[in-house]
Amino acid sequence: MLTPSEDFLLSVLETTVTKRDARAYINKFVLHGPKPEPELEAQQEPMYVAVVKFRAPHEVDDTTLLGVGRTLGQLRKLGLISIVVVDCDAVAGNAVEQRRVITQQAERIAMAIDSYDEPGARIVDSPITIGSSIGKGTSPYTSDDLFISQPYELMNSLQEELIPIIPSVGYKEDTCTFKCVDANEAVIALARQLSGLQFLGQPTEDAHITKLLRAAEVYRLIVLDPVGGIPARNRATGRYMFLNMAQEFDEVTKHLDVPASPADVRSANYHHLRNTELAKRVLSLLPPTSSAVITTPQEVVNDRRPDKDDTVAFVGTRRKLNPLIHNLLTDKPVQSSSLPPGRFRPVVTASGAPRIGSLTTLAKKGMPLTIFPNPQISPWKLPQPGESRLRLTDSCVDLPRLVHLIDDSFGRKLDVEAYLKRVNENIAGIIIAGEYEGGAILTWEKPFREDGSETIDPSRMVPYLDKFAVLRKSQGAGGVADIVFNAMVRDCFPEGVCWRSRKDNPVNKWYFERSRGTHKLSDMNWTMFWTTPDLTLDEQKYRDYESVCRGVEPSWADKKHILD
Repeated sequence: MLTPSEDFLLSVLETTVTKRDARAYINKFVLHGPKPEPELEAQQEPMYVAVVKFRAPHEVDDTTLLGVGRTLGQLRKLGLISIVVVDCDAVAGNAVEQRRVITQQAERIAMAIDSYDEPGARIVDSPITIGSSIGKGTSPYTSDDLFISQPYELMNSLQEELIPIIPSVGYKEDTCTFKCVDANEAVIALARQLSGLQFLGQPTEDAHITKLLRAAEVYRLIVLDPVGGIPARNRATGRYMFLNMAQEFDEVTKHLDVPASPADVRSANYHHLRNTELAKRVLSLLPPTSSAVITTPQEVVNDRRPDKDDTVAFVGTRRKLNPLIHNLLTDKPVQSSSLPPGRFRPVVTASGAPRIGSLTTLAKKGMPLTIFPNPQISPWKLPQPGESRLRLTDSCVDLPRLVHLIDDSFGRKLDVEAYLKRVNENIAGIIIAGEYEGGAILTWEKPFREDGSETIDPSRMVPYLDKFAVLRKSQGAGGVADIVFNAMVRDCFPEGVCWRSRKDNPVNKWYFERSRGTHKLSDMNWTMFWTTPDLTLDEQKYRDYESVCRGVEPSWADKKHILD
């Protein structure tokens, strides 16, 4: 018979994730080898930790707070235990009043967690020490002023599966007094300690505590803030659902930059900027697999299951998935950032009103994106006579790595000579994610006339996605495919592009969701996809797209064109 925790886990996996996501989650959080005998035990099993910054809990009503406590308890059942830093930055009054409010809110959060299930929560008093920065170097990613000098109660709480609640209060070394501290800096100090990067104020060596610290891994940063996820321009949902820090951080901070005046300290953009910078700093300390989730307390209250009396009255809507639980199970945002505007499904909020998209941002350290030619300098356009053209053999392209990417992604060997002969004179552009972990090759293709000859009208050249590839080790993780696809449709070919895929290609579901239209070509094993708005209303262009998708010759070394 299943235990309550096992029953909860099974019900979540059955209803919210794909089989591949479920396997990845189980392999990391559930399956462990047989426990060694105590006398032979060399190390403790991994302890996956989420550091949570809860801003302005005093603005959250009791019902919502109970829902947040329930979600943190569910995360613990699923293998991710939280450390909650209480942030009451907006509280007015003197230092004594601020400390009183922080302590009161820490008690409210602990009670909300305790009301869900045992073992509950524990308020950990001041593990943070305020040092002196005099004579110390500075770094944008660390705080030399704050460090964890008393990790004992914190680590023992984690071992007992109690959720530690930490008021943003520190002990001042030089005056032996307590003082409110910046919650962001407290979170950084915790991340440094748990990541083994704290070198100041290290406690006296304690074998038990050292063992726990080495077993702990910060797997998530969670920011619960009334302002929610990071706002974005030119997004259907108005938010970054997936934020690739390596590529988009500068863009975000430029958009959110606010003058440092008292009037702006209370602005939403001020808090968005602080949350973005906090995510950047924490993720810089963690492995690439870690991520940050920025959302509202209300957003994480919604249950994954409809209430018994909940009848969804809005066509095409559904109850919203809990973003913290969904992200833990899938390592993905609730809805993909690369969906076209019309494919974002409305969700029913806690108040019963429909809304497009989510108020949640999933951020990762991510990877840089390289685009040739750079569309911000020179927009992609039809080639003109006499203009120099990009080629795959140019020095800016690492052709061997590009070929390896294609071979690995498709599981077939590319006939490089034949491929270069076909595409090298009609390259529209190349998109490369990271160190050739993903990429796309796009071309300008000539459609065929009804008699089989190529058209010579340059205005009818078709923008074509010739190769879309992601290394197998990166497929389904890290958002590599979304990063490449977003660049293609937003930056390179915002007016539309087409491509084809075998009718039995398992990736087609992903393509269907991101295209604006599809057509299964008769008498061929191809499905045509496009992102061009209202393509079916332009009969000539539609025929040109179909002609290209029918006519492109494969360039595989095995010559097995029949497979296509």
